[in-house]
Amino acid sequence: MKIFNRTDQVDQHRTFKGTIPGKWFTWFSTVVVVFAFTGVTAGITAPAAQAANPTVVTLTFDDANADQLNAAQTMQSLGLVGTFFTPSGFINNPGYMTVADMQGLVANGNEIAGHTVTHPDLTTLPADEATRQICNDRVNLSNWGFTITDFAYPFAAENASIETIAKNCGMNSARGLGDIKTRFSCAGCPLAETIPPANPYNTAAPDEVDNTWTLADLQKSVTQAEPAGGWVQLTFHHISATSTDPLNITPTLFNQFATWLKSRPATTTVKTVAQVIGGTVKPLVSGPAVPPQGTGNLVKNPSLETLVNGVPQCWAAGGYGTNTAAFSTVRPGHTGNVAEKLVVSGYVDGDAKLLPALDLGGCSPTATVGHTYNIGAWYKSTTNTQFELYYRTGLGSWTYWTSSPWFAAATTYQKATWTTPALPAGANGISFGLNLFSNGTITTDDYEMFDVATVTPPPPPPAGTNLVQNPSLETAGAGSFPQCWQAGGYGANTAAFSTVATAHTGTKAEKLTITGYSSGDAKLLPTMDSGSCAPPAIAGHTYSVRTWYTSTAVTQFALYYRDASGAWVYWTSGPWLAAASTYTQASFTTPALPAGATAISFGLSLFNNGTVTTDDYSLYDTVGAPPLG
Repeated sequence: MKIFNRTDQVDQHRTFKGTIPGKWFTWFSTVVVVFAFTGVTAGITAPAAQAANPTVVTLTFDDANADQLNAAQTMQSLGLVGTFFTPSGFINNPGYMTVADMQGLVANGNEIAGHTVTHPDLTTLPADEATRQICNDRVNLSNWGFTITDFAYPFAAENASIETIAKNCGMNSARGLGDIKTRFSCAGCPLAETIPPANPYNTAAPDEVDNTWTLADLQKSVTQAEPAGGWVQLTFHHISATSTDPLNITPTLFNQFATWLKSRPATTTVKTVAQVIGGTVKPLVSGPAVPPQGTGNLVKNPSLETLVNGVPQCWAAGGYGTNTAAFSTVRPGHTGNVAEKLVVSGYVDGDAKLLPALDLGGCSPTATVGHTYNIGAWYKSTTNTQFELYYRTGLGSWTYWTSSPWFAAATTYQKATWTTPALPAGANGISFGLNLFSNGTITTDDYEMFDVATVTPPPPPPAGTNLVQNPSLETAGAGSFPQCWQAGGYGANTAAFSTVATAHTGTKAEKLTITGYSSGDAKLLPTMDSGSCAPPAIAGHTYSVRTWYTSTAVTQFALYYRDASGAWVYWTSGPWLAAASTYTQASFTTPALPAGATAISFGLSLFNNGTVTTDDYSLYDTVGAPPLG
């Protein structure tokens, strides 16, 4: 599991596994958790003197990870029981329990309890979505035949409003974390929760157990409570011999602790949460219906301006693989006051990104099967980025869907846009974000998602508009390339690109040198992307392409277009242009743009050894194009 920290907040933020198999997702919270990494010790502490007051230990397991069945097997062999806090949207997905697994747990005396549908930080969600998450999780689990009376807040993120929602959804209790003293934190906290708890909707528990806990730590959480008595809820996530997740302990360590716990004096007992809390089973309550897909921009809080505890409401951090990602809000934004900055370091593999919360529809855009969507965001980045997309199905499971083409690094805000494929059958929501898949920094703002079926095409630009972005090459991009420009070419030759000061106008031009020529060509082109840099064009129209150049060899325009599927294909070439020792304007009028084409990219190519320097590009619809020169 990855740890993502926000550098602009006083509080630390924990990350936990999300609903997509093989992917890690971060939900921001304001729980202060301190990790101290130590070795696991096998020493067993001496038994404490028998307590005058009863001590109850509850073994709780969060997130329905399939490897928790290792612990369940040990507990069954010892006659112990526990409570499994279960996000219903995770069930029957790879790496998680099945309904049959849960039925086996209940048959052995364990409790199934609520943990939301998709495991969000409830404090970052609108009230209706938080209600859906808690109430509908209870309904989902009950529909599978389980009696649900207790709940645990994901990431222990809660407040008075969320406590009220848990109560109104029919829960008899709700567990927090980090409010009982351990070696790792909360030195001034009590040694146990009271029975009954003072606030059953925020019951105190030690920090979750992770790979820094030793057998002695587990034992002390019990023995420190025994003199005065009380309730100790221990929280586990993974029980695996091979997992590298920080929230993991080995089956051997769990077996040692469970065996030790079984041997405690009679005044120390092991019970489920329901056995401690008691109470009647309350009627089921469903959350508010998810609003149907609307019109206009479907993204909630698209400019990130609404913050909750310093985090954009309805947004979450996501990623997978081996890398370190840090998220922070920065000011000003592309528009308004706020944008979101992501820094990735220590990259080995995977990615990181900001996403609309993977929820039931209160934050994630609702979508319609078979429809396609125009998605967009403004960004600045030190490296390539792309949209990564997910869709929601069924009870609330999220599945990786697809990725867009790459967008080039940009030193100033650029708009990335892309049109999705048709939404697959069974899907009912979309989440998407611009990711980093290398070390670097990206800042994003002003997200949008429109149903193509409801979008009115924008009017064409006024006649005489130069459609080329960064036409004079003055804005620097990644490496030796201007922003919104890339290298092109094929065949056997060695091409070297460099930015030079011998410009036609301004201070920058681009120089291309070819050596070792055998075949093919090389050229500078407007970035072949999905729309933020590539010049837009209209099928059936003709265009005037122009640039100023100097060259030691003949050159010619090479042209490409983006087809209806979003792919770039070779289109045509212009006549040869003679070598020129001083800046000379090259121009060419294209044929009619083929049906389905939506954009053009073009450049002056070299197809032998030599040098060409270019500047001041333009592409005009021939209707209204200005004179040459």
